[in-house]
Amino acid sequence: MATEEIEQQQNKTKHKGKHDKPKPWDEDPNIDRWKVEKFDPSWNEGGMLEVSSFSTLFPVYREKYLQDAWPVVKSALKEFGIACELNLVEGSMTVSTTRKTKDPYIIVKARDLIKLLSRSVPAPQAIKILDDEMQCDIIKIGNLVRKKERFVKRRRFLVGPNSSTLKALEILTGCYILVQGNTVAAMGSFKGLKQVRRIVEECMMNKMHPVYNIKILMMKKELANDPALASENWDRFLPKFKKKTVKQKKVKSKQKKPYTPFPPPQPPSQIDIQLETGEYFLSDKKKSAKKWQEKQEKQAEKTAENKRKREASFVPPKETPKQDTKIDGDNNDIATMAKALKEKAKALGKRKAAESINPEAYIALSSDQKHFKKRSKASS
Repeated sequence: MATEEIEQQQNKTKHKGKHDKPKPWDEDPNIDRWKVEKFDPSWNEGGMLEVSSFSTLFPVYREKYLQDAWPVVKSALKEFGIACELNLVEGSMTVSTTRKTKDPYIIVKARDLIKLLSRSVPAPQAIKILDDEMQCDIIKIGNLVRKKERFVKRRRFLVGPNSSTLKALEILTGCYILVQGNTVAAMGSFKGLKQVRRIVEECMMNKMHPVYNIKILMMKKELANDPALASENWDRFLPKFKKKTVKQKKVKSKQKKPYTPFPPPQPPSQIDIQLETGEYFLSDKKKSAKKWQEKQEKQAEKTAENKRKREASFVPPKETPKQDTKIDGDNNDIATMAKALKEKAKALGKRKAAESINPEAYIALSSDQKHFKKRSKASS
């Protein structure tokens, strides 16, 4: 009996109703179930039965811009049958449905439009939210950080120098991002908005710098182009950034003095000091003379010091004599050069003498020298 009951329960769960049967278009590969079809007014010819309206406040500094851009906003909403009102007295914007409104979801889009306008998004960009494929997200960042200085610093990280970080995020996520005050307004697809929210929250909570998220998104974009890695896990390709803990300087704690039950000694008063020095018993005339003398001494010291400072600027600095380390080397070089020149001159003289010798004169000179030697021996 128990097994039969279990089988009946399983059969009931499998077939919920008589109309729950497989349809021929369920397995059709040509149908894209994620595509958002454009609304056709023929789907709702009767229009709206009840009036739906939304209202939002805007800051004072947006009043002038909204007043100038309101005709453009009004004409854009009129195409969808939405009435809008700008109240400058209360500082509010209101949108509501009319009898001409066909699309029931367009009132939600109109509500997002006035939200974006109040958050300083330009009117031409905010009007794009009326498209079915465009979504928006307003991220509150004011309550994520306590200290104002830290909040401003982390918000600056998100924007980057010359808005370079913000532009890179816009390109990689395909979303329009605007940082204004305590909120971040983003416009784009659902996937892009999810990425933007995660990056903004991680930046403001100091979990990860936006630059590292940009590197990860760039790598994911490259991996998506490879069809072989479409069904694989990408974690092994993505970089893993570890948070570095910076060592903070330890505050030196003052050493506690040993506890004593007795209070510290009372410091001497002005009258006690005057009594010790004997000044208390001097007359007013002597006191004033003493004060004047002390003043003159201080003045003399000050003038002497100023004079010394003025004269110090005219004293030339001591010049350190430059020691020529190459003098000995130069002397040795000169001596070797002179010796080489003498040897060259001697060799040149010998060569010239050999070239200018006459053979007959040389023989005659040698014979005369021999006769002269013989005569000198005979005479001796």
